[in-house]
Amino acid sequence: MAKITYIEHDGTRHEVDVRPGMTVMEGARDNGVPGIDADCGGACACSTCHVYVAADWVEKLPARDPMEEDMLDFAWQPDPVRSRLTCQIKVTEDLDGLVVELPERQI
Repeated sequence: MAKITYIEHDGTRHEVDVRPGMTVMEGARDNGVPGIDADCGGACACSTCHVYVAADWVEKLPARDPMEEDMLDFAWQPDPVRSRLTCQIKVTEDLDGLVVELPERQI
């Protein structure tokens, strides 16, 4: 398991154990973390699972692919460095301790 911390816009923290092989989005959805809407169900066809990855984790994650880059154009206030779509981040044991911050809203 990897422990992932989701921080809501108001500062509320949710520490969740997520099985390797799942996505960061599925970990939030399956554990009732508010703020990850995931309207497309993980198909990278919307931006409603957008988060800001903690700065010390940015370089530890696999690079964004072109499809994720395109969808981030539709996210609420995307950050060119820290924004990611959680449906595109596969959980591995190496992600134990990952921290993501949720935007004020999803669009």
